[in-house]
Amino acid sequence: MSRPDGPAGPRTTGPAYAVVIPTLARDTLADCLAALAAAHGPQPDEIVLVDDRPEPEPRALEHPLAVLGDLRARTTVLTSGGRGPAAARNTGLRAVTTPWVAFLDDDVQVGPHWCDQLVQDLAEASPDTAAVQGVIAVPLPGERRPTDWERGTAALARARWITADMAYRTDALKQVAGFDERFRRAFREDADLALRVLEAGWRIRQGRRTTRHPVRPADRWVSLRAQRGNADDALMLRLHGPDWWHKAVAPRGRIRSHLAVTAAGVAACALAAAGRRRAAAVAGLGWAAGTAEFAWARIVPGPRTRYEVTTMAVTSVLIPPAASWHWLSGMWRHRAASAWQEVAS
Repeated sequence: MSRPDGPAGPRTTGPAYAVVIPTLARDTLADCLAALAAAHGPQPDEIVLVDDRPEPEPRALEHPLAVLGDLRARTTVLTSGGRGPAAARNTGLRAVTTPWVAFLDDDVQVGPHWCDQLVQDLAEASPDTAAVQGVIAVPLPGERRPTDWERGTAALARARWITADMAYRTDALKQVAGFDERFRRAFREDADLALRVLEAGWRIRQGRRTTRHPVRPADRWVSLRAQRGNADDALMLRLHGPDWWHKAVAPRGRIRSHLAVTAAGVAACALAAAGRRRAAAVAGLGWAAGTAEFAWARIVPGPRTRYEVTTMAVTSVLIPPAASWHWLSGMWRHRAASAWQEVAS
């Protein structure tokens, strides 16, 4: 299908594609759209920007949309009611008419030849290929060791199937009913979708296009808030079984040790209240040892500034009970969740 020229010049042919971007109207959106507008190659036939704020304020999008230039005419803005990125992407998916849809996050910046490379990735996809993943590059400071938050963001460069830059066949997404909207955060919804697509008989391959994912500024409590994702891990367990970590090629994480450390702390408090001082001391030592090991593992690879060390020490005390709470509450909340095959039937 032919499309209007991109910044590179001549009109070219290639697979038609749309771009869907869920957004909370963050400051990063303008840079995301500007990079897309400047990318060389066949431009997207459609751009669907899905505003996922609970109470959208259209004026907040005026500046980001202005940077699109000529692409503004083929851009649609929809709202999804603050139900999370999975629901927002489904909203965008229902609006597109192209055989391929490329999902981008609103805090990434595509490379200067992204459109050319995306079209090449799609043209080379075999008929049984449902999706082609982009290469994610996370810039890290060169003058010091990265912080815990920066290392966590850098792990996205090694993650499988993340929708920071992921192109799917529209038909494949419709076959598996799109994203599972029970995933309310930007966590695991992409792995869940990919596993369902693979189980449906499709393939997913790595492309060659590159997208930059800068590290967003964050306060010292960001790692504590991230523990909400343990509820999504519990949902993944219900949907895909106890070996989902292996199937998704995902790090297993520390939930087992967090549960053990939390249990030791609770036991120490309960035994002390019951007057069993020796047993309480043993349990307390177990809690302290587990907490110290966790804190040290996070401090050693970092910059070891006073701020970073203090942040790691304090949050390492708080993370195990927070992670345990979200995991257990997720197991309870999703206790009746059905696997996608059962839902489809």
